[in-house]
Amino acid sequence: MLTDDEVVEVVRQLAALGLRRVRLTGGEPTLRPTLVSLVERLRGLGVLDDLSLSTNGVRLAELAPALARAGLDRVNVSVDSLDPARAARIARRDLGFDPLAALAAAESAGLGPVKVNTVVIRGVNDDEIEALAALTVEHAWHVRFIELMPVGELAEPMTPAAAHPASAVVPSDELRAHLAAYGRRIGRPLEAASGPGRGNGPAVYERFSGAKGTVGFITPMTHTYCGACNRVRLTADGRLRPCLYGEGEVALRGALRAGRPLAPLVAEALAAKPREHLLLALRVGGLRALSQVGG
Repeated sequence: MLTDDEVVEVVRQLAALGLRRVRLTGGEPTLRPTLVSLVERLRGLGVLDDLSLSTNGVRLAELAPALARAGLDRVNVSVDSLDPARAARIARRDLGFDPLAALAAAESAGLGPVKVNTVVIRGVNDDEIEALAALTVEHAWHVRFIELMPVGELAEPMTPAAAHPASAVVPSDELRAHLAAYGRRIGRPLEAASGPGRGNGPAVYERFSGAKGTVGFITPMTHTYCGACNRVRLTADGRLRPCLYGEGEVALRGALRAGRPLAPLVAEALAAKPREHLLLALRVGGLRALSQVGG
């Protein structure tokens, strides 16, 4: 594993090449004992425009004030169900916390805009999209619905037919149509909206008329956004992946520990960034799970 010193040094060197936005992911980053001090050190570099965190939210209420004081800008929280029993089935463990309380704690601490990530799975949690989207009416939260991606246990049964509505993948167009109908029923038509600020990710946003927050759609399976992707991922053990679902990666740890500059290796990684990810070819770049590299 990279030490905190090494993570900070990687960011410092990449900042000299133009890096301005950093997201701490996982696994679950709030399990890193030094997370708050790492955030403080990254902010202390004085080079980042945006420093964010992706989390399952279990420790968020506990850590949000300290993370905000350390310099964290905002959080993305995974909420795949508002029903505790269903959430436990999806996670295959009882996480034992209230996701709404976690979101409220983040907002109270000033970690905004608060974004909620929901992976929609047909027959599992697709009956909750209205309840999740309704959170955006009274809260300045930004709920993003993400198409299911064939990684890990899902990779084997996926076939070309799995990208169609009959599969576990719920296409964003279907979600948008459903929520548009819901908006008409509640007298709040769904309308185009600008993004919630900070970050420049792949979501396309809409808003219920008069709502405080937005509804977003992230579409890796049906409407790829690879042409606009400007992201790379640093794994916990020091490998730079230019594409989450690509097969290429460049090891930085050896050069880092030998005191060699990282710029040539970063240039090598960026030159190998593919035109599009491998999901549409039903390949996942050797990943067993997203937790290997972060979302």
